[in-house]
Formats: sequence, structure tokens, C-alpha cells
Amino acid sequence: MAQITLKQLETFVQVADLGSFRRAAERLNTTQPNVSARIAGLEAQLQRKLMERDAGSVRLTPFGENMLGKARQVLASMDDFVAGAGNDVLFDGVLRLGVTEMVAHSWLVPYLSALKDKFPNIDVDLTVDLSANLSEALFNRGLDLALQSGPFGRTTVQALPLGSFPYIWVASPALGIGQKVLSWPDLAAFSILTHARGTLPFDQISDHMAGFADVPARLVPSTNMAAGIQMTIEGLGVACLPEIMVRQEVADGKLEALRYLWCPDALRFSARFEETAPHFVHEAASLAAQVSWSDVGVTDER
Repeated sequence: MAQITLKQLETFVQVADLGSFRRAAERLNTTQPNVSARIAGLEAQLQRKLMERDAGSVRLTPFGENMLGKARQVLASMDDFVAGAGNDVLFDGVLRLGVTEMVAHSWLVPYLSALKDKFPNIDVDLTVDLSANLSEALFNRGLDLALQSGPFGRTTVQALPLGSFPYIWVASPALGIGQKVLSWPDLAAFSILTHARGTLPFDQISDHMAGFADVPARLVPSTNMAAGIQMTIEGLGVACLPEIMVRQEVADGKLEALRYLWCPDALRFSARFEETAPHFVHEAASLAAQVSWSDVGVTDER
């Protein structure tokens, strides 16, 4: 019988999925020569060519296309075997986790702590980015799990709800506008700090502003909402943000909630991943749901 190893099969699947020896090496936390050696060894055992390399790209041969599904089946069976032992310590590897800044600024730390307790031998490769970019990385197999807000242009087979996060308007107490119900002209007197262009909250605030054509306002979009929060604390404008992102600042008196009677729609978050992902990815998604629903007080709109 051919002496084929699980490492060879895992490498074959990763190269096929990522379309690159270099990216597969990064994913497997090894070197590109090791990836090349594993593929060469697998092809030598099978005595058939699995893939062709051309100017940095990788293309499966017809034989490789046929064997890819079989390799996935073997790896899935091994994953199922380990899961059947009921011992999470047996899982090792890397979880490529993508989160939005809102998650990073609110409940990421307790989530990562819970994840480490459950899977002590799983390392996390963390990406913090806009939700649209996380979706692209997820579908390109650059991420295993994305904790992100919708709406989603494309759907995954698996998506666990993480809750609904409502918005509030906030400002520095130094501005002195927190004691009355505000009108749009009251807000428009200040710069309005918002999410990045192209996001749903930015679009909704822009649409809302368009309803007051005779009262122009200055929107200041940012891809870094932590910086936006600090600017708001410094009195450089007002902001409309998920309440969970500024909960501590409001409690500490650095910001105060404003009484403006319109807000963008609450952000609905999901843990998104592929059904074929390893067992620990499924469990990591379920753990994210437990943390978001139980530990941070999200709105229950499941």
C-alpha cells in the first residue's frame, strides 16, 4: 500500500483551494519548499500528476480534480474520528478568524479567552477588517470563520446568528447638547463621525441627511471607528455608533447618549463558515454565539 500521509493530503487540498503554493505554506504554517516536497511525494506515491504550476499559479490536472474530492473525504473522516473522542485538546492547527472592528472593540477578548480554554492547541490568525472584505476572504478560503454584520451579498451554507446591535448617537458632554431632544439642525451644527463609505450605516445616514436638503451636514467617514470614538471624546463632532462600542465610555462619563429620535438599523451579526470546515471551526462559531448572546447583552432578535 502507498505510504500516503495526512499532511500530504492536507497540503494537496490547501494548494487546490488557495491556488498557490505560497498561500498554502502560509496557511499550514510551513515553508514553500515543504509544500512542494509534500506534493511531489504524493504524486510519486500515486505515480500520477495532480497539478500543473504555471507562472506562480496552480491548475489541477483532470486526475487531480478527481482525487481532490477523495482527499477531502479522508480528511473529513479523520476530523470526525478526532471529534468522536470528545476531547477538544486533540485538535491542533490554526483558526483563521475574521472580525469587524465592532467585535474587536467589544466582545473579542472574552471570546478569544473562551476559545483558548476550549481548544488550547488551536492558534488564532486574526484579521480585523470591513465586513465586505471579510466576506471576500471567506469565499476565497482565506478565512475559516467570519464574525460579521450583514447584509451579505453571498450566502454560506452555515451562518449562526450572533445578535442585533442597536445604534445610539453620542457626543462629548463638553458640547452641552445631551439634555434635550435634538433636531437635525442641532446635529448638523457639528461634524458627524460615521462608518466607512460603502457600509450600510453610512448609506443610511447619508439617505437620512438627504431628507434635510436645506440643512447640509458634514459627514466624516472612517474605516477606524476607534479613532472616531476618540475624536468624539475630544469634542470634534458627534457620532452614531453601535451602543456596545461606546458602552464603557458612556458609563465613564467620557461620552453621553444624545436624544435624537432616528438611528440606522441595528447591525445584525452572524458567524459564517463553510459546512465542510473542520469540527473545531463549527465549535468556534457556536462558542461565538454563546459569548455574544450571554456575555455582552445583545438584543435578542433571533
